[in-house]
This record gives sequence, C-alpha cells and structure tokens, in this order.
Amino acid sequence: MRLSNCKIINLPKISDIRGNLTFIEENKHIPFEIKRVYYLYDVPGGESRGGHAHKNLQQFIIAANGSFDVILDDGFERKRFYLNRSYYGLYVPPMIWRELNNFSSGSVCLVLASELYDEEDYIRDYKTFEKFVREE
Repeated sequence: MRLSNCKIINLPKISDIRGNLTFIEENKHIPFEIKRVYYLYDVPGGESRGGHAHKNLQQFIIAANGSFDVILDDGFERKRFYLNRSYYGLYVPPMIWRELNNFSSGSVCLVLASELYDEEDYIRDYKTFEKFVREE
C-alpha cells in the first residue's frame, strides 16, 4: 500500500446557529464497514501514540477535539498530516506505519476501525514492517 492511498476525507457538516453537526456513514463517507470505535484522550504533552502498522485493518482518524499530527510511512516515504477539525478525517489503509504526536491540550483522537481488535494484526517493530512492505 502506498501513501497515495492515504487521504483526507471531508465529512458532511450541517451548520446551525445552535451548533454544527457532522455524521459518518460506513461504506459511504468512509470506504469500509465500521466494526470498532475507540478514542485517545488526556495524552500528556510531549507524548506520542501509535508506532505500529496493521496488516489488514483500515482506519479513519478524526480530531474530535483539539489537534494533533499523524505521521504516515509506507516504508519508502513519510508524510505528516495535521488534524484539527471534527468535520474531516484521515483515511489510513492497511500496511501503513502510523505515529500520532503534537497533541494539543484537551485533544480527543477518534478512530473508526474496519476490524475488531486482533493483536495478530499489529506490526509493532519498524524493521519488521519495512521487511513486510519491501517483500510485497
């Protein structure tokens, strides 16, 4: 999988004087069925999250509150995405190394995932990840 398959996807935004509303529909706004939702919050300043790739899992990452950076790596190149709005997110296909850092105070990272949790799907060592992608 290449970084060119990773992309920012704009979500519907319904504006109202009482506040905005955004929604996400699987296989319509994002290219997969949602099987798991999780979120990261209270990340201390200077800390990072991620530091792994998935063999099969697809993800859609949203800055539900605040901001943070997502650094993606396909084994050949790296790209940084700055997420800071709740009406768009970052699609991450399988076999992309991801790191999240630069969390603002009070930020919430919402992640929609295509699969249930499976430790066997993780590649947690970067050298092992490089070997996987270079053998494809």
